[in-house]
Amino acid sequence: MRILVQKFGGSSLTTGECRQRAIHHIEKAHAEGYALVVVVSAMGRKGDPYATDTLLQMVRENGNQLPPREADLLLHTGEIISAAMMCSMLQARGIKATILTGGQANIITSDDHTNAHIYTIDPNRIKQELERGSVVIVPGFQGRTVDWEITTLGRGGSDTTATALGVALGAEMVDIFTDVNGIMTADPRIVEEAQPLTSVTYTEICNMAHLGAKVIHPRAVEIAMQTNVPIRVRSTFSDEPGTLVTSIQQAGRIHGQINDRLVIGIANVENLTQIKVLAKEGQYDTQLQVFKAMANHGISVDFINVNPRGVAYTVHDRMAERASGILKEMGYEPQLLRECAKVSVIGAGIAGVPGVMAQIVEALTCDDVPILQSADSHTTIWVLVHQSDMVKAVRALHRQFQLHKSEH
Repeated sequence: MRILVQKFGGSSLTTGECRQRAIHHIEKAHAEGYALVVVVSAMGRKGDPYATDTLLQMVRENGNQLPPREADLLLHTGEIISAAMMCSMLQARGIKATILTGGQANIITSDDHTNAHIYTIDPNRIKQELERGSVVIVPGFQGRTVDWEITTLGRGGSDTTATALGVALGAEMVDIFTDVNGIMTADPRIVEEAQPLTSVTYTEICNMAHLGAKVIHPRAVEIAMQTNVPIRVRSTFSDEPGTLVTSIQQAGRIHGQINDRLVIGIANVENLTQIKVLAKEGQYDTQLQVFKAMANHGISVDFINVNPRGVAYTVHDRMAERASGILKEMGYEPQLLRECAKVSVIGAGIAGVPGVMAQIVEALTCDDVPILQSADSHTTIWVLVHQSDMVKAVRALHRQFQLHKSEH
């Protein structure tokens, strides 16, 4: 069988018109001879009746004391409702469809309720239904423990379900349908000239997702990368092919060419606070003490710079006061700079190429954007800027690396 996994996000299922567009893509792939597994999210977003955030808000308004196990019983229902609607619509079109919950599809997870991780998938039940000619609809975001307790997979869980099924079934492709036409070179709300990317590597899209792009969850990409299952990020509302996510070698085989690009995109994260902590006189374990304290209090840190005189790092704005209080109790005098943003230049071509940082500094200097802090990795260079300069910085870097040109 040529197996294709299609995942439809909540924004693709919100209205009857949206669901008809999703059905169009299913019908098209069915007519092309694919054995289809369709993964669905809960319909809509916060405020819509069956969206996950709406269900969570109901809990908050009714005591806010639902234990994690019982919360999973509630949270997995949104996806089941979506699955039932899609099944009915397919049956009405004369396409045989079968629903298998995460548990029935043998998605076996840890017992970390509301944030479980997939241990294994036994695909035999799904394959049996595919062999009978059914489109198999699997509610995303959910699985079961070995003891048949229902679990949910946390944020990005439906993306993770889709790619994990793609790996388990040996799928030819995993299509992630959303409300945008693929992955863009920057947030189009910030950069009007942002262009859709034809293809990106697994590593590049993981970096983009971790650094602010919301198109696909990085955990889902990391699963697909294990066995090189290609992913396409596509728009539900278009027949365009979207963005192919794969290895460089596979991209060459599929497209017939390999794009050698220095930079593929600019990402941004806002609402950050920079914290600087100077070492006390004669103290040589400042870094250890500071980061142990943050970890012990559940405060996530990012953008870390360490030197003999102290440390600098960022936390989310909402955690800044708490972090500052902890440090003061330890006898430090933390320096806080609020309302910052991280802007990231991403591209597998950056590695080993001289002059990239010079181009970044040149672009930001020409637009009067001060760099508060910087760091780099194999495929990414980050700069911290004032949040008031973020839009200007993203646009300047997009221009500097000529990402407005369409050959991506």
